[in-house]
Amino acid sequence: MTATTLTPAAPARRRGIHRRLGTGGTISALILTFVVLVAVLGPLLVGPQANQLNLSDAYAAPSSQYWLGQDSSGRDIFGRLVLGARTSLIGPITVVLIATLLGTVLALTAVWFRGWVDGLIVRVLDAIFAFPGLLLAILATALFGAGLSAAVVALAIAYTPYIARIIRSAALQERNLPYIAALQVQGVRGLWVCLRHLLPNISSHILANGTLAFGLVLIDLSGLSFIGLGVQPPTPDWGAMVGDGMPGIFQAYPAESLAAGAAIVVTVAAASILGDRLIESAEDAS
Repeated sequence: MTATTLTPAAPARRRGIHRRLGTGGTISALILTFVVLVAVLGPLLVGPQANQLNLSDAYAAPSSQYWLGQDSSGRDIFGRLVLGARTSLIGPITVVLIATLLGTVLALTAVWFRGWVDGLIVRVLDAIFAFPGLLLAILATALFGAGLSAAVVALAIAYTPYIARIIRSAALQERNLPYIAALQVQGVRGLWVCLRHLLPNISSHILANGTLAFGLVLIDLSGLSFIGLGVQPPTPDWGAMVGDGMPGIFQAYPAESLAAGAAIVVTVAAASILGDRLIESAEDAS
């Protein structure tokens, strides 16, 4: 009887999620899904020949073989744009995963123990939050050398307070609900309560703010690659492609910078819109 009661409710719940996201949120989710698929299947779609140099065809016009033309080194702009999707997404996803893991652990620890533990964690997070993430990433690359690894670690540390403070706020509201006290009275261990009950009930807030943070991190890492401190050549990356294509703009060949810049703008906009819709949905649910 229980299974019969729950089964018809599932489609309605899925439709409700679609309604809460709205048209903008749904389109944004489809765009991000498409970008992820391109990143995963990119090498199979274009192959390694997209990075081959052909200086005799520098700034060649678009053709049936090179849809967006060729860059200053004669490389396929479209092929590098596709290959660059993987590099451009790996960094932000890694930053968000690390920052979300650290932020969630710190937030739940602060909310559960409260008192001086909560105060200490909040003050540490505030101190880290005072440093701009991009500046911290630039300092990290200056100390440990240009590349993606140092920037990812620095940005993960910088974004941890941003995510932790939001998760702490949501977890604090959940912590004060009567069912938490009832579980404590029953003798259920705090770790089990956090993992089995508290964490699942704030998962929508974690997902929403992680999605929103992804777009911000993508901008930061693209900016680092643009100035030569992020992904290093010849590895294709959207931010680096915008920088590499700058000389072509002054020679009336803006295709590389425009294509890579458009990819960044569309992806960041989709992540921001979807993140906003998920935040609104999480707030309505709570």
